[in-house]
Amino acid sequence: MTLERLMPVLTLADYNTRVVMFGTVCLGIAGGVIGVFLLLRGRALLADAVGHAALPGVAGMFLILLAAGGPARSFPLLMVGALLSGLMGMGCVALITRLTRISQDAALGIVLSVFFGFGAVLLSVVQKTRGAPAAGLNHFIYGRTASMIRSDALLIGVAALVIIISALLLYKEFRLITFDPAYAAGEGWPVHRLDLFLMALVVAITVLGLQAVGIVLVIAILVIPAAAARFWTDRLWKMILVSALTGATGGYVGTAISAVAPRLPAGAVIVTVLGTIFLASILFGTRRGIIVRVLEQRRQVRKTLSQNLLRVLFECREEGASRTAEEQLLYLSQARGWSPRFLKRALRRLQRGGMIYRIPEGPWHFTERGWLEAMRVTRNHRLWEVYLLEHADVAPVHVDQGADYIEHVLGDALVAELEEALPRFGHTLPGSPHELSVIPGDGEMP
Repeated sequence: MTLERLMPVLTLADYNTRVVMFGTVCLGIAGGVIGVFLLLRGRALLADAVGHAALPGVAGMFLILLAAGGPARSFPLLMVGALLSGLMGMGCVALITRLTRISQDAALGIVLSVFFGFGAVLLSVVQKTRGAPAAGLNHFIYGRTASMIRSDALLIGVAALVIIISALLLYKEFRLITFDPAYAAGEGWPVHRLDLFLMALVVAITVLGLQAVGIVLVIAILVIPAAAARFWTDRLWKMILVSALTGATGGYVGTAISAVAPRLPAGAVIVTVLGTIFLASILFGTRRGIIVRVLEQRRQVRKTLSQNLLRVLFECREEGASRTAEEQLLYLSQARGWSPRFLKRALRRLQRGGMIYRIPEGPWHFTERGWLEAMRVTRNHRLWEVYLLEHADVAPVHVDQGADYIEHVLGDALVAELEEALPRFGHTLPGSPHELSVIPGDGEMP
């Protein structure tokens, strides 16, 4: 691969590259926008069923045009046939699920296999018809992006623009039926008609993608960008934006790679690029990415351990026992089952965080900040213990473990509710329920 060959592709200097890239980018944006609602509605496999259901429409329309003496290879007319067949397939899925006890996934499988089988039969008829073997309809199965001409790209662009505008105009309605269809129905919204219109947009995207990526891979245009966006945000409008950007990137990069390496089919390359973006989203997504979750879990574990250690040190100070640092280490190791190596590392972490300090050859002491944090953690722990004992009928032998799990995630609102449920403590620090005592929480450091 030389720079002389790469630059005309990246700068869109080549006419054919511009045409194909315009079509695939528009298709990727439209698929990304509609795919978000499709994914959140749990209808991802519907695109696959519709894609397979479109095949008999393509072959049937070709035979009709051939018999009528018309332009049998007209892309717009073939797309009309695919659209009608796809809508028929979607209608069959809806009828099967509403009129029978067959589940939706089974209905999708039935429609997908029957329509695709019928389409394969019609394709064999086309291949045996005089003048038809060179029709190239088989390319609709795997796609033939490179054969896209200017009129095809314009058709895809205009249709994609209409689909995007329709989705944006009905954004609030689609959002409502996506997250709470029962509430929408109760408020009088035409949920069924809105759902059918959304599925019609899915059919339109599927039909547009037949030439670009083919029947087999068209589901990727709708599902992968939306699934990748799910790892980056929880906000619907941001998810739509990220999904559209992902679809556009897949179309641009995939077409560019195919233009530089002509032997690689553009449709398959586009899906491969989308798959790569999806894999990167799984790993690095800022909302649900694996790396972010691992780092967050590690942070939470360290926070929990630090708070547990602060509470134990606070309770040791409560007892009034005077111990050296080595004696404190031994006591903590025996009382909590922590290894000395782990304890030394945890104590150093607290020291670096400005929570505790140590005089040479002396015990560990709290800083003012550390004392306040230790008292806060201990108070939350004991409030929860008392609440479990008095209001949840938890056995005393299990209350400490239950408090250990929840004290680290108690927010200000929940602490306020605990204080309201246990008004006798006010802003004081409850004593350990195991000792049935109450210690004033005046905030003084002993």
